[in-house]
Amino acid sequence: MPGLKDVDYLTNSSMMDVDFLPEHLIIVGGSYIGLEFAQMYRRFGSRVTVVEKADHLISRDDEDISAAVKEILENEGVEIRLNAECMTVQKRGDRVAIQVECDTGAPEVLGSHLLMAIGRTPNTHDLGLDKANIETDPRGFIVVDDQLRTNVPGIWAIGDVNGRGAFTHTSYNDYEIVVANLFDNDPRRVTDRILTYALYIDPPLGRAGVTEREVRASGRKALIGKRMMTRVSRARERGETQGFMKILIDAETKKILGAAVLGIGGDEVIHSVLDVMYADAPYTLIQRAVHIHPTVTELIPTMLGDLKPLE
Repeated sequence: MPGLKDVDYLTNSSMMDVDFLPEHLIIVGGSYIGLEFAQMYRRFGSRVTVVEKADHLISRDDEDISAAVKEILENEGVEIRLNAECMTVQKRGDRVAIQVECDTGAPEVLGSHLLMAIGRTPNTHDLGLDKANIETDPRGFIVVDDQLRTNVPGIWAIGDVNGRGAFTHTSYNDYEIVVANLFDNDPRRVTDRILTYALYIDPPLGRAGVTEREVRASGRKALIGKRMMTRVSRARERGETQGFMKILIDAETKKILGAAVLGIGGDEVIHSVLDVMYADAPYTLIQRAVHIHPTVTELIPTMLGDLKPLE
């Protein structure tokens, strides 16, 4: 970003060391890290503006999820600026200014502090990988195969440096894969795992498998189910009815392709779907299950009983 080298800014790491309350925190990046800090500092009392280059937040997710997340944050007073092309930043005394070209809103955002949340790079530059002839990709990630072996025999790479997940749960699974292959004669692979992650705003988003957008792009015949949290007993009981859950099913095999739960307990509820996906069982397995009332999970069978063709 032009001008960034001339201003002080925070990262996801240095943000954890902040011992003061920013008056107006500008966050560049409308994905997971940026949104989690946005809600957090808004609740602390800061004015918060999120500036995102794409036309919707958390661009890897579906637009209906993005729109719901945007509504949740804006209802709490977080300001969102989308389609922020040609961003430049400059110092204005003790403040920082970002010039943006957005569809709506003022052409400049003036704040007290800046958080850059536009992604992370691996700390591989000082490992001496060139001396060991270990291959890296153009972004600096160590290239590994399906069992996390590098191109050099006897050297494996796990965790954030291999670019195969960058989550705590995937890093731990990397360790399990390597140990299984080295010591247990168990040929576990990275491709055995199903993509799953959570966005830790309140309420949280739990995701597993592929998105609706990806299913549509594949051209496969699919079914979709969706249920608003306003129709979920636990959510109504708790008075936390923001969000919804949805699920995608392969119309021919009846296997679950992906699911998202944006709402109370979403980061836990998603595992009931994820485990059925790992079992490679048809969706009818969970549809016919009897769950405890009143919970969020009890409405998954109900949602599965109201599937419609994805058009």
